[in-house]
Amino acid sequence: MAKSYDVVVVGAGPAGYVCAIRCAQLGFSTACVDDWINKQGKPALGGTCLNVGCIPSKELLESSHHFANIRDHGEHYGISSRSLEMDIPGLIRSKDETVAELTQGIEGLFRANKVEWLTGRGQLQADRQVLVTPHQGDAYHIQGDHVVLAPGSVPIEIGAAPLQGDIIVDNAGALNWETCPEHLGVIGAGVIGVEMSSVWRRLGAEVTILEAMDDFLHTVDQEIAQSALKSFQRQGLQIQLGARVTATRVKDDKQQSRVEIEYEDSDGKHSITVDRLIVSVGRRPNTDAIAADDVELTFDERGFIHVGDHCETSLPGVYAIGDCVRGPMLAHKGSEEGVMVAERLAGQASHIHYEAIPWVIYTHPEIAWVGQTEEELKHAGEPYRSGTFPFMASGRAKAMNDTDGLVKVLAHAETDRVLGVHMVGPLTSELIGQAVMAMEFEGSAEDIMRTVFAHPTLSEALHEAALAVDGRPLHIPPPRKKK
Repeated sequence: MAKSYDVVVVGAGPAGYVCAIRCAQLGFSTACVDDWINKQGKPALGGTCLNVGCIPSKELLESSHHFANIRDHGEHYGISSRSLEMDIPGLIRSKDETVAELTQGIEGLFRANKVEWLTGRGQLQADRQVLVTPHQGDAYHIQGDHVVLAPGSVPIEIGAAPLQGDIIVDNAGALNWETCPEHLGVIGAGVIGVEMSSVWRRLGAEVTILEAMDDFLHTVDQEIAQSALKSFQRQGLQIQLGARVTATRVKDDKQQSRVEIEYEDSDGKHSITVDRLIVSVGRRPNTDAIAADDVELTFDERGFIHVGDHCETSLPGVYAIGDCVRGPMLAHKGSEEGVMVAERLAGQASHIHYEAIPWVIYTHPEIAWVGQTEEELKHAGEPYRSGTFPFMASGRAKAMNDTDGLVKVLAHAETDRVLGVHMVGPLTSELIGQAVMAMEFEGSAEDIMRTVFAHPTLSEALHEAALAVDGRPLHIPPPRKKK
């Protein structure tokens, strides 16, 4: 007879492991099935985010930023940096150590909360059974009163640029290079593309990004996106929009392999040759074989599991959360869905306000936003007012020598309720939390205006942008009134 649990969670990324911990906290006997194998060949918790995504990329971004800032601007701070160099193998080792510490931390949390970790591939079977196929040994079944599917997502591969060794790689491969390419090509100017481009540009690579879309970061408020684009171009990133890659070829010679990239834009056909290539064109749900063929689990045309408002699937007692369901592919969104499902299983009325989920791109300057963009409000015919404040006018940003970017607040023209907040600038990944709180509490621009912010701080830029919604910023000239 299959061993039985109150809850079986399939997947141990940010959605799955958080769901498993919360279920255990609420008194459910809980098992978590996961098949991740780390670069040392051992099972590891944390999924893509912790092992080859959010965490390691942020360490590389942070370390490379400190290096480039001292190298390029050290004299401003009174630092002599004539002999500065980056130990890239040391950087990779540090990143791996951080990942190992955090994955082991989740193991400790599982033990402390009595979550049973089962290593291997989990597949949903009929009647809420899960088939566990370990990396070694025979497959076996377990039974759940409830099953939560959290298989995450995987990079999209394209026929024009098949992955090849460490020459043509996805985002995971770009985290492990121990030498800096002289010329790096990147297909895709999305979140991962610009983050990885930033890392290797700071370490010395010439970087060319080929983006098929005509708009840069088309899901971002375009005033913010254009400000970011100018900053990236000043840093030396070559970003070519409307460029569709049609073919790639690895060319070997006696000294090294290089990649020839063919692409098309409005001016015709072109080709460039780079030392290495990152393919970063998005991610898709990791739902291949997540359910047996005879299980009537409903998917959409893109492979996402269909769920209702509270992540319930088409099957009774089966839920799905994280990157495999509708909504943004964000670790924090998946985690909160995991908490919501666990608490609803316990009879609580937990919910998620999907309109108040923040997004962040960890480049420099950082890009962060929550809520609707100005383009979305215009398209919807929503009456709104806008206020902006540049970091150039922030005393704290001036003292940091970090003044690129701005904060933008969008509020309803009639009710003054905050509809969206968009930022590009220093540490906006931290500042956006204040805007999320305002939206979660259904706050108005006036609520932000009348909140006291510490001086001098970067957060004053949010205060000033809210004041600008009402046409009365204190530290920049008020906007000219239209005649």
